[in-house]
Amino acid sequence: MLSAGAGRAIRCREQGAALIEVLVSILIVSFGLLALAGLQTKMNAALLESYQRAQALTLLEDMTQRIQANQNQSVDYVAASLGTGATEPADCTTLGTRAQQDRCEWSKALKGAAVTADGVNVGSMIGARGCVEQLQPANPASGICQPAIYRVTVAWQGLNATVVPAAICGAGEYGSDDSFRKVVSARVIVPLPGCS
Repeated sequence: MLSAGAGRAIRCREQGAALIEVLVSILIVSFGLLALAGLQTKMNAALLESYQRAQALTLLEDMTQRIQANQNQSVDYVAASLGTGATEPADCTTLGTRAQQDRCEWSKALKGAAVTADGVNVGSMIGARGCVEQLQPANPASGICQPAIYRVTVAWQGLNATVVPAAICGAGEYGSDDSFRKVVSARVIVPLPGCS
């Protein structure tokens, strides 16, 4: 039979062991919560990257449709850089041709002019830029009938480094490391109807 003092010593050791178990459990849970917080941060960054890509694709489609709707002035859409860093008038309708107005409106859209908060454009990507390049001029000569081909590109600054894009739109505009530059491009072919 155990004496009263020995029984108390055993109970104290058991209580001490339970306290250590609780502390270990708290430590394990805290590591799990820290991992969850890190995962949440990465998920937020991925969500923003996805949002920016969706905005870029919308703006890319916008300009390709503008060129296709105004094929007679397609060469007037060529621009080295629109959007961030470009200046345009407050009212694009004051410009001469439809192509100039479209470029002006697209430049404003790249800057996020579609959504504002307290007078600041907030509806676009980080540092959005747009470029329209002519890859092939139209040649309506008899027997050749070569359509004009343009490349429309939207570039912006991403949050995560990736492979440097081959397209030159926005190159060198996002710091010394171009691996944060993201781009989407589309080709626009302007046919020559009636060419033979």
